[in-house]
Amino acid sequence: MPAYAIIGGQWGDEGKGKVVDLLSEKADIVARFNGGNNAGHTVINNMGNFKFHLIPVGILRPNCIALIGNGVVVNPDAFAAELATLHESDVNTSNLIISEKAHLIMPYHIKLDELEERRRSEIGEAIGTTGMGIGPVYMDKTSRIGLRMIDLLDKNTLFHKLEVVLKQKNDVISKLYGGDPVDLDYSYERCLVWAEELASYIKPIEPVLYDALSSGKKIMLEGAQGAMLDLDHGTYPYVTSSSPSVGGACTGLGISPRDITGVAGVYKAYTTRVGSGALPTELHDEIGEFIREKAGEYGTTTGRPRRCGWFDGVAARYSSMINGFTSAILTRLDVLDGISPIRICTSYKYNGKQLTEFPADALILENCEPVYEDMPGWDKPTASVTSLDDLPQEALNYIERLSEIIGCPIDMISTGPGREEAIIVKPIF
Repeated sequence: MPAYAIIGGQWGDEGKGKVVDLLSEKADIVARFNGGNNAGHTVINNMGNFKFHLIPVGILRPNCIALIGNGVVVNPDAFAAELATLHESDVNTSNLIISEKAHLIMPYHIKLDELEERRRSEIGEAIGTTGMGIGPVYMDKTSRIGLRMIDLLDKNTLFHKLEVVLKQKNDVISKLYGGDPVDLDYSYERCLVWAEELASYIKPIEPVLYDALSSGKKIMLEGAQGAMLDLDHGTYPYVTSSSPSVGGACTGLGISPRDITGVAGVYKAYTTRVGSGALPTELHDEIGEFIREKAGEYGTTTGRPRRCGWFDGVAARYSSMINGFTSAILTRLDVLDGISPIRICTSYKYNGKQLTEFPADALILENCEPVYEDMPGWDKPTASVTSLDDLPQEALNYIERLSEIIGCPIDMISTGPGREEAIIVKPIF
């Protein structure tokens, strides 16, 4: 049985955690393929309220293998804390696997991230990083000086590898940024502790995935963040350091594109973004504030308030194109209850010209004016609705119009944070 990918269609925070939790009922494996603990998935179900940052949401399904791929970067302390929270809720984690090829976020990565963002802030060019070391660890990965999970298992060579890289990092920290160097012995001792804590979870993942695919099992690929934050295809330079798009699923897990039979894009019924970067439909008025407060639009990882705006159809169509979405999933429809009219951005205006394609230049995007199409809102509440028949006609019209813009059918509609608060139009997984 092929794999199915769940991809964020906007700038992250689309509600992928709830979606994966619901759909993973039929999954044999849920595999996370990108990002680090800078991402956050919130899940509310009969087991409780969970906030995931590294561990795949599928861990809540007792018969499902939860797999952290080689494309993920792992902060061992954050992982251990998340693990402890799950154990407190009596969640079994014996079915959890971390790829031996996944890179480690070290203390010097976090320090470098903070120092560089501070420098950027001083010159007015802050990226809006979470300060969790994600960018620096991916830099080390591409520079071929990173430490991987498998290195924790070889104590004989670990100290030497750490000694070599830390000398370079401390030169940068102290001489370029004027910061305090990171202690080698402390870092090594932390690695020994991590090795003890994580050894039972560290394994090769390719055989697990290959055997599952060969035997007809179902694999769900859990993306973190959103396609508009993709390092290559997103709003560069205000992007993340990995690929949240479907291509990242292949490189982040070691599976063939031929094994992915379906790609579902998750979209909010409006648009949000955290941190810096253009957001053409951003609302700086009472409607934007209403949406933020009603939906609790604050970052799962950082707690930062999210910027809110109308649905951006130009960005939505673009993310669908680069991922080849076969289905779309609409979340937070109920947040728009009582708002009228509801606006959809269908194109941009730039220097007197109409743009229907998403621009690659961040400066152009920052100066784009959204061109809106207005649709009547609805007074009847949609919260917790589980059938299309119970939605008001105006909401159905809105859903249909978004489907036309995205370019694929909307096969699932989330109407609340709970696991069962959803309308399944057509089975996705």
